[in-house]
Amino acid sequence: MTATPEIHLSAEESAEEQSLTGQAYAAREDLTLPMFNGADRQSIGDRIAVGIVVALPLLAVVLAVPFAWGWGLTWVDVALSAVFYAIASHGITVGFHRTFTHSSLKPNRALKIALAIAGSLAIEGPVIRWVADHRKHHAFSDGEGDPHSPWRFGGSFGGLTKGVLYAHVGWLFDIEQTPIRKYAPDLLKDRDIVRISKLFPLWIVVSLVAPALIGGLVTWSWHGAITAFFWASLVRIALVHHVTWSINSVCHVWGKHPFKTRDKSGNVAWLAFLSGGESWHNWHHSDPTSARHGVLKFQIDTSARIIELFEWFGWAKDVRWPKPERMDARRIQPTSIVGADQ
Repeated sequence: MTATPEIHLSAEESAEEQSLTGQAYAAREDLTLPMFNGADRQSIGDRIAVGIVVALPLLAVVLAVPFAWGWGLTWVDVALSAVFYAIASHGITVGFHRTFTHSSLKPNRALKIALAIAGSLAIEGPVIRWVADHRKHHAFSDGEGDPHSPWRFGGSFGGLTKGVLYAHVGWLFDIEQTPIRKYAPDLLKDRDIVRISKLFPLWIVVSLVAPALIGGLVTWSWHGAITAFFWASLVRIALVHHVTWSINSVCHVWGKHPFKTRDKSGNVAWLAFLSGGESWHNWHHSDPTSARHGVLKFQIDTSARIIELFEWFGWAKDVRWPKPERMDARRIQPTSIVGADQ
């Protein structure tokens, strides 16, 4: 396991990047805003709930082979898994991440609500909590204060191994939680988003039950409901979780660095399709508000394609497409750039 190279920015470049990340939120806290469900510390019950959400889908993956041998895997299961994976994963990438965290686009009210619900189906926490954590990550990326940096315990083999595990899943159990009033004050003022966040238990039920219900109705059998629940609910959720968490762990240790950043974020090609383009992480940390992450040739970014459709239908406006002059200024070496300034 080797460390990624340090990339240094000028004072001007560093100031520009910080203005586009959670640094703007780190400097203030609006105490007049109401707290959204709970304090800034995890309770024992919270940690148990997180443990169940993490462990149960992962257990399903472990049992996948014997389950397939005994109960089977049908095309209905495959189709339901693919559809619910696409909805939940892009709800995270387009919704929670690019829309609500970084304001890369401005959706109309219907699309805003749809994206918030779709992301909630990934069962990665309420939208407001997710956004607060991610903004704090950008404010202190790979430094002290980052909620999930793999460099937390140093760059030695042992420290980095421990850090990768912590960045991947361990940080979810940290008793200290990101202050929501500091990092997501805008979302606390949005009644739709607050309501959807408070209804997170409902979205958990929907995410788990809907595939089983559809599978049972399509096949008109309990067998179809059970197999759909296993594959399109549990296994699908596990895959969404670990792909998302790999952006925190894998993409901050390995990968290529064609653009300047103040951290160790890298591009990891093999994660691109499953992550909806999120693994082109180097450009994202170089220009966090960019609606497109895969800006170089042959970089798959399905999330950006979906945003293009939203813009074309008139459902989203003020989309922040990457600008050629900014990319040129951030490049470490000449590369071919596509999809700029649309």
